[in-house]
Amino acid sequence: MSPNRALSRSVVRRGVVGLAAAALVVSPAVLLPAVRAQGLASPAASALGRQSFVAAAVRRAGPAVVTIDTERTVASQGAPRALPQGLLSDPLFRQFFGLPQMSTPPAQRTERGQGSGFVFEADGLVLTNAHVVERSTRVTVGFQNGQRLEGKVVGIDPITDLAVVRLLGAGSWPVAPLGNSDSLQVGDWAIAVGNPFGLDHTVTLGIVSSLNRNAAKLGITDKRLDLIQTDAAINPGNSGGPLLNAEGEVVGINTLVRSGPGAGLGFAIPINRARSIARQLVANGKVSHPMIGVGLDMVRSGQGSVAEGALIASVQAGGPAERGGLRRGDVIVAVAGRPVRSPADVITAVEAAGVGRPLLIAVTRGGVSQQLQVVPQDLVLPRSR
Repeated sequence: MSPNRALSRSVVRRGVVGLAAAALVVSPAVLLPAVRAQGLASPAASALGRQSFVAAAVRRAGPAVVTIDTERTVASQGAPRALPQGLLSDPLFRQFFGLPQMSTPPAQRTERGQGSGFVFEADGLVLTNAHVVERSTRVTVGFQNGQRLEGKVVGIDPITDLAVVRLLGAGSWPVAPLGNSDSLQVGDWAIAVGNPFGLDHTVTLGIVSSLNRNAAKLGITDKRLDLIQTDAAINPGNSGGPLLNAEGEVVGINTLVRSGPGAGLGFAIPINRARSIARQLVANGKVSHPMIGVGLDMVRSGQGSVAEGALIASVQAGGPAERGGLRRGDVIVAVAGRPVRSPADVITAVEAAGVGRPLLIAVTRGGVSQQLQVVPQDLVLPRSR
């Protein structure tokens, strides 16, 4: 057997890695049959293949991704004083004790922040995180092409950390295509686009690491969110930017990242949830969040395995659940006639029912099945200072 024929068979047997090594000593005429035998693309097609699917995805959605700069005016509070401020501001008191007269009002300072967002409606509606724009006195939106214009906050929902901003100005705005977050699977590609640390239009790549991560288990008790977990790098300034799938569709809104030990875990709000919240914000400027006043957990068997249903771990005093007869230790097995597989099913059913509408809840208590009626009420968070 000739040396060239032996090398050709070696190439076929070893695949692409063998091909790269053999190419160092074999002429192109010998390599071509092996390339065809492996079904590899021609050199021209290979050059096209080097253009990443990430680049195509970002080209599709990237023009709609924006930088959001915010300003907030804050009154500067002086150092605590031993005497009441009213007494210190009395000119006779200050003259008697030889203190300089106060001629200027308390100083003010401007706090600046930055985040990301994306245009989701052609008439200039931008979706972002609530924590990016809340309490802002001025919002400026910047596009990839350098265009900058003022924005007006349409509505904020702190419970889901979502906000809608309207662009103030006429124009033809690029729109990011929205995908279907319910179709995501663990292992799917995830592309984060945003402005971390003010570095405009930064793109990072990872995968969907997990789905339906409850915000409460991340130590976030004032939000009602089931999050997409990703290892695509998310940093300060990425908040509000889109998480894309391989087709360049928005499937999530980047909202937080775990820092410190175990860092590298990013989380995004599913776009299907965000789409519903955005509709309410645009229509009403606020969002209604039905609640029944229970803390839920998974149902576990004696061996530690997870069973269907939702265990009531706590009941809010005076809340709808307590008034309806639900107790700690009950296992919810159905809501509105639909079986409950996990706590997330209960939350979904309560939100679908709405505020003020009676909801039939089936539970097991001590091995006995019961049907109870609960009337959800609107969730109200304490006002932030």
